[in-house]
Amino acid sequence: MCRNIKTLFNFEPPVTEDEIRAASLQFVRKISGFTKPSKSNEDAFETAVEQVAAAAARLLSSLETTASPKNREEEAVKARARAAERFGT
Repeated sequence: MCRNIKTLFNFEPPVTEDEIRAASLQFVRKISGFTKPSKSNEDAFETAVEQVAAAAARLLSSLETTASPKNREEEAVKARARAAERFGT
């Protein structure tokens, strides 16, 4: 999985549309191989991002869990600690 795509489910506060779109954009970039598509591929690229975002939003709204929501700040601290250990910074 692309390291830039973050888990979006079961957080407090809940995921935003911008976060879903950002993850969708990263996904489409990864599978298309384009960071920025050419003019001729721009419409197809944007349509794909919109469709992936819509599917992700539907998925996230339909998921259920009994686990308590994760705290965004605590998870960010853990991620920074993992990165520091992995990259030695």
